[in-house]
Amino acid sequence: MPTNLTLKRIPDEVYERLKASAEAHRRSLNSEAIVCLETVLLPGQMPPAERLARARALRASLPQGKFRAKDIDRLKREGRS
Repeated sequence: MPTNLTLKRIPDEVYERLKASAEAHRRSLNSEAIVCLETVLLPGQMPPAERLARARALRASLPQGKFRAKDIDRLKREGRS
């Protein structure tokens, strides 16, 4: 069963980066914090089928026709200049 956790005295910079990351991934702060913790503490423990299911669910939640492959590639390259 999931457990509740309260964090205190989070540095402002960490909070702002978590908030920005949550907005970018369209998640709540809580969900983003859990994903970050899982990524660091449980690397590679997500079965491929679950990872694929999450990716498909995310794709299904996006507006249809708004994101084309060439648009995604362009946006990825913009951040690498």
